Amino acid sequence: MAITASMVKDLREMTGAGMMDCKKALSECNGDTEKAVAWLREKGLAKAQKKAGRATSEGFIGSYIHSNGKLGVMVEIKCETDFVAKAERFQEFAKDVAMQIAAMNPVCVSSEEVPQDMLAKEREIYKHQAMEEGKPEHIAEKIVDGRVQKYYKEVCLLEQPFVKDDKRTIKDLLNELIAVLGENIQIGRFARIALGDDVKDEE
Repeated sequence: MAITASMVKDLREMTGAGMMDCKKALSECNGDTEKAVAWLREKGLAKAQKKAGRATSEGFIGSYIHSNGKLGVMVEIKCETDFVAKAERFQEFAKDVAMQIAAMNPVCVSSEEVPQDMLAKEREIYKHQAMEEGKPEHIAEKIVDGRVQKYYKEVCLLEQPFVKDDKRTIKDLLNELIAVLGENIQIGRFARIALGDDVKDEE
């Protein structure tokens, strides 16, 4: 199938990937846009894994203040170089993440950071619910695991669907950004302040 410039342009707008990467993705997937999106995400994930160990001593603080002035967020987005930290795409990502935190109020950045006591309490609730539904023990455990994964999507920033595009998670956006900018990029600490509430600060 012939890959047209408009197909490449559309895919780039959807994913933010480079023109050559979009063209290659479409070629690899015979012009199937959905498969090309998946191909680019896999490519981004592979790049992210390769770069994960590299030091991130530069970055940018993304911020969001709600229009009523009663809710604000600051989030630390880390990268390897000052050049990338100043890139418009990088800073836009930081602002999008700050808006995500304001809207979805995550507890932590990743599933590894969920407090063990909180997770144990949730598992206990889910198991009790499954047993109340009359499920056998071994089935109940599988139900608990499934509900824990759903719980992660609610409380872990990286697992949450992006508020501007719920077909992509914050982790997807991060991996796409790493693929485009070519550096190890990480979401660090964040603070979400709502008027009248305590400050929530994640290390």
